[in-house]
Amino acid sequence: EYMSEFLMKLKVDFAFKQVMRNENARLGFLSAMLQMPPEDIRETRLLDTHLNKLHKDDKLGILDVRVCLNSDAEIDIEIQLAPFPAWTKRALFYLSKMYASQLKEGEEYHRMKKCISISILDFALFSGQKEFYSRFHLWEDTRRLLYSDQMELHVLELPKLPEELKEGASDMLLWAKFINAEKKEELDMLSEKNPYIKEACETLQEISQDRATQLEYLAREKAIRDHNYLMAEADQRGERRGIEIGEQRGLKQGVEHTAKNLIRLGAETDFIAAATNLSQERIEDLRKECPRS
Repeated sequence: EYMSEFLMKLKVDFAFKQVMRNENARLGFLSAMLQMPPEDIRETRLLDTHLNKLHKDDKLGILDVRVCLNSDAEIDIEIQLAPFPAWTKRALFYLSKMYASQLKEGEEYHRMKKCISISILDFALFSGQKEFYSRFHLWEDTRRLLYSDQMELHVLELPKLPEELKEGASDMLLWAKFINAEKKEELDMLSEKNPYIKEACETLQEISQDRATQLEYLAREKAIRDHNYLMAEADQRGERRGIEIGEQRGLKQGVEHTAKNLIRLGAETDFIAAATNLSQERIEDLRKECPRS
């Protein structure tokens, strides 16, 4: 059902992906996160979020948002709402896979671009640390010698954000508060402080009023709730055996159930892929299991 006053939560990955389609919003976010002046960002291009397998038995990698920056760096932006015990390993997996997938057989290593991981987390990853933002490189342990700047990780921990904004707050903090905001009043206040956030907010409000996009968003939000419920249920029964169980139970039972419901409603494959993050091949397999009525 269409909801005229509906407003998406930006920290739901589907909404964030849609806002990042806006070039100015994307530029402003990356400028803040990478602490680069906007004028130094010549170009940002969205890339295919599916990472190619190097071998047929490799684990498939599907990113939330993948961006090419100034033609010399690739960026993976991931949003995770529920606690994920092995997030550091997951982020390294995606970053390494993104880095390795650049090079085709016979190509020279000097062609490889810098790869950057940005994790936006709605849980505390580093216990005992108060800072909401962390940035990591490959350093020598004692002399702090930089091994290479080709791989870089950024982490935003939303629960650690200060409640009040002080005068002169950084653009990074403004964006973090914007992503975490759920009320229109807070979104409007943040929009007044940064022109790129203002454009992102306008885009968020626009897509929130599109009926078809509402359906996609709600399907994705339900898939996330289903996944989190199954993970919590597995924890309570002592059945969890790490990430693989979580992915298999949550993604297969939760997301695929949502995909089947959308198939029964007559949704197109591209529509379902955007809402659930499933591959088109898997959606077509599910379509055979529950043909449209």
